[in-house]
Amino acid sequence: MPHKLDRPAADFDSGSGLLLLEHFQMAYVTNDIEKADRLFRDRLGIREFTRLEGDMPGGGYIKADFAWVGTIMYELIDARGPGAEIFCEHLPPTDEFAIKHHHLGYLVQNQAQWDAVQANTKRHDFKLASHSTNPLVEVCFVDVPELGHYLEYLFATEAGMSFFENVPRS
Repeated sequence: MPHKLDRPAADFDSGSGLLLLEHFQMAYVTNDIEKADRLFRDRLGIREFTRLEGDMPGGGYIKADFAWVGTIMYELIDARGPGAEIFCEHLPPTDEFAIKHHHLGYLVQNQAQWDAVQANTKRHDFKLASHSTNPLVEVCFVDVPELGHYLEYLFATEAGMSFFENVPRS
């Protein structure tokens, strides 16, 4: 008989540390999103992605694919051009297919949690690598150099939560 792990509920006290929010996303950057999709589908079991794409504020272009597996959302990102440096810096400077871990995503539930993330970033002298707002989320990337990847914090609007709820499940 299958055994499910009984996990204790987290209290999500973002005032006590940057990892103490709802971790819900694992993201990768790639230089070929179609090939990355095939890898995740054919070899890793993701059945279906949904895609968002469009112009970036800095002038570049981004494609991002999303899929849920249990409580974790996988995100694949292919960003090019001006303003895409935060994504491209993790990729080798080659035309050969590459995919690299980019960030862990944390869902911010309210203004108090958002303020605590900002305060913790300053208190521990972490660099706020990026901060932006769009119709779905207010988002920031925090650079914790020792980890080798970013921590992303998403404070979703109602439209953003609706998007997350409608991402395909594998």
